[in-house]
Amino acid sequence: MLLWSGQLVSNVGSNAANVVLPLLILSISQSPSAVGVAGALGIVPYLLLCLPVGALIDRWNRRHVMLWCELARGAVILTVPLAMWLGHVSLWQLWLVAAVQGTLLVFYNISETASLPRVVAKAQLPAATAQNQAGYSAAGVIGPALGTWTFSTIGRSVPFLMDAVGYLVSAITLWRLRSNFTPAPPSGPPHLRREIAEGIAWLWNERLVRTMAVLTAGCNFVTAALPLLLIMLARERGVNEAAIGLIFSLGGVGGVLGAMVGPWVQRRFCFGQVIAGTLLVEAITFPFLGWATRAWSLGLVFGVLMFIGPIYNVVQFSYRLALIPDALQGRVNSSFRLVAHGLQPVGAVLCGVLIEQHGTHWALVVFGATYVVLWWAAWRLPSIRAAGRFPGASS
Repeated sequence: MLLWSGQLVSNVGSNAANVVLPLLILSISQSPSAVGVAGALGIVPYLLLCLPVGALIDRWNRRHVMLWCELARGAVILTVPLAMWLGHVSLWQLWLVAAVQGTLLVFYNISETASLPRVVAKAQLPAATAQNQAGYSAAGVIGPALGTWTFSTIGRSVPFLMDAVGYLVSAITLWRLRSNFTPAPPSGPPHLRREIAEGIAWLWNERLVRTMAVLTAGCNFVTAALPLLLIMLARERGVNEAAIGLIFSLGGVGGVLGAMVGPWVQRRFCFGQVIAGTLLVEAITFPFLGWATRAWSLGLVFGVLMFIGPIYNVVQFSYRLALIPDALQGRVNSSFRLVAHGLQPVGAVLCGVLIEQHGTHWALVVFGATYVVLWWAAWRLPSIRAAGRFPGASS
């Protein structure tokens, strides 16, 4: 609960800042492509660093890594309101902040993922994953509405100050944790390249986990485009900044409900049924974004998409953690993330370019078609169809 509560407060602040960052960039540059570049810069560090970071996390105290990352992220985000007060905020600074925040997130996220099996027993992983997903989604309800409201009524620096305070609260909760987060010492002398190769080899040889990494990469390709696409669709329909926050909050409500339903779905359906079924619903739902004409209808469609996402994540994430040996959690999860996040920068930049050059219609077509391809692959791939129920569940 300490780990979860700190994440919840931190995520509220991050959601508040993340939803207004594109609005701030648009106010400076008037360019959707500039927003896409910022999104890509926040993701590229995963591609460059996740493999060595995963190997290092399997050596280091994971709690210490998370603690120092939260403190550093708070200090970095504070530079944004400071620059705004001085009247010197620039596009280059916002891009740099996105890149540094993305780098610190690599260390934090892989440490947090590798720590979860140390916090709960294997049988509790689905429930713990669902609780984490519910926390992320609850922050997605509160943060965007709070961020856009404070941004438009109190002051444009306020959401970024809230983000910094959230990181501080998370650091305090991590400091209070007393569980053992230090991995078992390696049997031989440290060898970074060999340790990275062990994680990649395990992922490659485990066919289901390898397949899910590729499939999740496709999902993240679309997810990276959604925030900018929603903002631009809302602006085309005359939605004001405060109402844009409510659209994202409705998505958060859907996420909370999806996280609550996720463990129930996992207990009653096989792995392949859930993965193919969730992707089918997303493929059917996504085109309705093009027909939504008001803030509430955009929020409703987005809420359905966000309802399905946590169900997919609860099933694939807990299933994966249960299969990976503890000594390899950091390396395998970092290898998984290298693949799973590989297309996110492409999705973020491509969305901006498509909107700027061809309009929102073509962006909807490209990313909607991606969901159809993902569903077809999940439905046809033998490794997914043959996967049974959660390996930690009692018979």
